[in-house]
Amino acid sequence: MTTLPTNQDLAQGKAYVAPGITVYYDARRCVHVANCVRGLPEVFRPGERPWIQAAQAGALAVAAVVRTCPTGALHYALDSEGPEAPQAPTTVTPLPDGPLVLRGNLILQTPGGEVRDVRAALCRCGQSGNKPYCDGTHAQVGWKSGEG
Repeated sequence: MTTLPTNQDLAQGKAYVAPGITVYYDARRCVHVANCVRGLPEVFRPGERPWIQAAQAGALAVAAVVRTCPTGALHYALDSEGPEAPQAPTTVTPLPDGPLVLRGNLILQTPGGEVRDVRAALCRCGQSGNKPYCDGTHAQVGWKSGEG
């Protein structure tokens, strides 16, 4: 039997509550890909506080944009359905000169213990200060994957 992540598993970071949805943001996992800002600029407003204003769009639209976050810095739980379900099958995509992007029913071993998740960007350069997650250090140190 497959065990899916629960609200407790995904509820890492600060919660932003709006009608129909709660969005969770874990700043330590954000590498500023900005899919959220491009996808719903009326909701994801980095120049304002609070920067996530989930009530500015429908819950399903917010959930759809959160699912585009490759790092897992953003998660959601819909009031009607609970936490986001993992993608099937699980995929692993190496980004050129960047992290491994995972999507699926994930069980990650971290320094803090086992973490269940649905999306993550994992460090490949070995220099992240937030291992196993990518924190963007690869760009600062000039790490190259040798792909391409």
